[in-house]
Amino acid sequence: MQIVKIILAIFLPPVAAFMQVGATKHLVINIILTLCFGVPGMIHALWLVLTNKS
Repeated sequence: MQIVKIILAIFLPPVAAFMQVGATKHLVINIILTLCFGVPGMIHALWLVLTNKS
């Protein structure tokens, strides 16, 4: 399951963030970062997945 989340974090960062933390402030932050800049949203999603935030 971890590999799937990593792949989603690269291609669909908000989906990976939602799968990892649910509907929390991290999801909102990730959506904003993804919409405004793209790459920071991907980095944030990878950080959430790889540090096992929940």
